[in-house]
Amino acid sequence: MINQINGCLQNESTAMNQFLDKMQNKFNHMKNTDLKGVNCLQKDIPFNYRSKKYEEIFRRSTEDPEIFWSEIAQFVDWFKPWDKVLDNTNEPFTKWFVGGELNACYNTVDRHVLAGNGNKIALIHNSPVTKTIRKVTYKELLKTVSALAGALAHYGVQKGDRVLIYMPLIPETIMAMLATVRLGAIHSVVFGGFAARELRTRIEHAEPKIIIGANCGVEPNKIINYKIILDEALSEVKLKPKCCIIFQRPNLEKAELIRGMDVSWDEAIESYPPESCVPVESNHPLYILYTSGTTDNPKGIVRSTGGHLATLCWTMNIIYGMSGDDIWWTASDMGWVVGHSYICYGPLCAGLTSVMYEGKPDRTPDPGQWFRVIYEHKVNGLLTAPTALRVIKRKDPEITIGRKYSTKSLRTVFVAGEHCDSESLQWARKIFDVPILNHWWQTETGHAITASCIGLGHSTNPPKYSAGMPFPGYDVKILRSDGSECNIREVGQITIKLPLPPGTMSNLYEAPERFVRTYFSRYKGYYDTMDAGFKDEFGYIYVTARVDDIINVSGHRLSTAALEDVMLSHPDIADATVIGVPEPTKGEIPLGLYVTKTNCEKSEKQIDVELIKLVRELIGPIAAFQLTASVNALPRTRSGKIARKSIADLAKNGFVKIPVTIEDPNVYDDIKRALKRLGYAKIAPDS
Repeated sequence: MINQINGCLQNESTAMNQFLDKMQNKFNHMKNTDLKGVNCLQKDIPFNYRSKKYEEIFRRSTEDPEIFWSEIAQFVDWFKPWDKVLDNTNEPFTKWFVGGELNACYNTVDRHVLAGNGNKIALIHNSPVTKTIRKVTYKELLKTVSALAGALAHYGVQKGDRVLIYMPLIPETIMAMLATVRLGAIHSVVFGGFAARELRTRIEHAEPKIIIGANCGVEPNKIINYKIILDEALSEVKLKPKCCIIFQRPNLEKAELIRGMDVSWDEAIESYPPESCVPVESNHPLYILYTSGTTDNPKGIVRSTGGHLATLCWTMNIIYGMSGDDIWWTASDMGWVVGHSYICYGPLCAGLTSVMYEGKPDRTPDPGQWFRVIYEHKVNGLLTAPTALRVIKRKDPEITIGRKYSTKSLRTVFVAGEHCDSESLQWARKIFDVPILNHWWQTETGHAITASCIGLGHSTNPPKYSAGMPFPGYDVKILRSDGSECNIREVGQITIKLPLPPGTMSNLYEAPERFVRTYFSRYKGYYDTMDAGFKDEFGYIYVTARVDDIINVSGHRLSTAALEDVMLSHPDIADATVIGVPEPTKGEIPLGLYVTKTNCEKSEKQIDVELIKLVRELIGPIAAFQLTASVNALPRTRSGKIARKSIADLAKNGFVKIPVTIEDPNVYDDIKRALKRLGYAKIAPDS
């Protein structure tokens, strides 16, 4: 696999160069810059892209990290000051704020109540699927969390124990997380969409002392019985938890509790005295988060407490421009890293109001719901995946439904989690009439690696296709396979020079050797993001593709993202993906699948011709782009990512193991038919 990756990035693709040259025309009106260097802080950078504040803070974060990060640590409250800011003697197992003691629950809840802000709304739960809106104040949050912590303590939970949480997107999920860390225990939230097998593997790996669950989750057209799934998972687990605390969602069918194993949430929080916060050392694990799709061999990201809390609190203002009484909405689920960082810990540490939306962008019941939420709750900042924007764009491109809601409270929309095509970004900018800012980060990092930071004076109209500039602390380098640094606009492997800044992963749970082998073995002294990309002359980073999303056509390396961008620029295309398929002469050629907009009147044949012509014009004949087909929908995970590998496997082998995170597995039937028409997936069954 490593050899394949190395070969993939040995030389720049001619087609990619042509694509980048076209992008370079965007900058032709600007001053001359040194295209040979890689310094993003040059003096002749145009004013609209240059920020002296950013330059100074970024310089200090990398050149004087101990002084710089000790200042950032002041954004949270400490029970005991640290003895040493940075301990990098056992790289890459870097430690921050060594010896300092704090508590995550205290910093997200208690300190705001003690400061007199107990009546401020902490959480707004908006659930069109249950037709309810609920608001929880910081004082109410503290009362329930301390009571639940008392129940956990009664059942034996202590510092260092694990508590697994299997719940939907409701305030009680955050309460369960905070009650766990209040005791110094470690939570592991499992996404509610996972079936019993995936849940079982996580239980077996984390070995939780207690499991906190709910009776059910609610989808647009069905109710998912979480308790039945949990019971099935536990039936095959050898080391069972002491008990399961089950929250029964009101006005929905109650789950049957098992005597001797299950405890009612209401009974638990009413039966035992509340617990105070337990101080933990800064590098004590805050949580374990298993990356999506890991079943037989779970990969549990471990996050340390001190650096993560301080950095997240700082990012709320410095990246997102949120402060004071601002209302913040992250459209995600608690089972993903975005939910951990920016539904729970980030906004609550900063004392903001965090919106939890339990619904879809288009089907609960219409594509005007996001506009309604922004209007009703006066949302100031929104973080979402580009998929949501594409869904709304496809269903209601002229926003005939959404226009009846005013979105004047909204100041900025941030997108992350997958490639953001320029067409959807520009559409969203026009519709919301606010900056739409792309930024890039990973489960492993916990917050943005690159961003356009509102609080650092970055341009809110960054170069097209960019993912922003490196966030303070991330010394981003674009490397060739031999470890040498790439030139400006030369595609290579995106890496980060060690040490990683506070807030990033500290280890893999129970797998330190795998931690080193997976992320730090290829480039000595660097973290391998496993993403490909390049840096421009202004310091902006462009993420072109995962290394396994690069197609080799007759020796020329093409990014699927570049091809998809061209497809999505077609006025009738709502969603698209590109995979590589075998071809005897060229080795591999691209195959594009697309979803048309609802109001599209053109035939599939006509659109196919136009797409092929468009790719030839914008990327070139070297792309050998001749295979396209229309499908009803693409397989996306619940976090919004397209499962390209599963489509490629289907095309090559005729069968596919559907990832457990796919929101609608039924889309594969239509994709099979499309692939067969193009001469692939020949041995795939019709159903």
